[in-house]
Amino acid sequence: MPLVVTARSDRITDAMPAYALVAMARKSPTDSDRAEAVSRVLSGLARGEELSELAAAVEHLHPPHNTFPGEVFLRLAGEALEQVEAGRDNPVAYEGLLDRYLVEHRFMGRENRKIQFAILAGAAARGGIEPDLLDEVIWWQTDDFWFYALAAVVAVIRACAERTGQPMSAFTERLAARTSST
Repeated sequence: MPLVVTARSDRITDAMPAYALVAMARKSPTDSDRAEAVSRVLSGLARGEELSELAAAVEHLHPPHNTFPGEVFLRLAGEALEQVEAGRDNPVAYEGLLDRYLVEHRFMGRENRKIQFAILAGAAARGGIEPDLLDEVIWWQTDDFWFYALAAVVAVIRACAERTGQPMSAFTERLAARTSST
């Protein structure tokens, strides 16, 4: 594979698929990038992948210093909550959400605040409130919002799928059909 020099060449490896190089070279995410991010997460969840595997599948879609694909994951979490009709009278409990539905990853220190923000921002998106992502993540002083949004959507989708009693593959298939029509 020929060496491709980009602003993120330190992240290029021989094992990196060609689509990753194309995604890295773009300045602004496209509708196709958004659909690809959703597809990778939903298909990975249907296969039973863990957070680290899902992160590896979408990391290359993240342009530096951009909230993408994090905002896409927040909307997807909102769609999952809508799918199970979560709301004031039928909430998904925040308490225990990570311990139960994201057992493969533990958040420490400031990470707890970041994952909390991502989970609550996804719920806010469901309720019609658009969180001020840039104002929040500027204080993080890191370029990792996409990862916390991914972790949040994974926990929320797993909780919602369990609530329906459906296998993950069936729930993600319904969610994919719903998100492709909106």
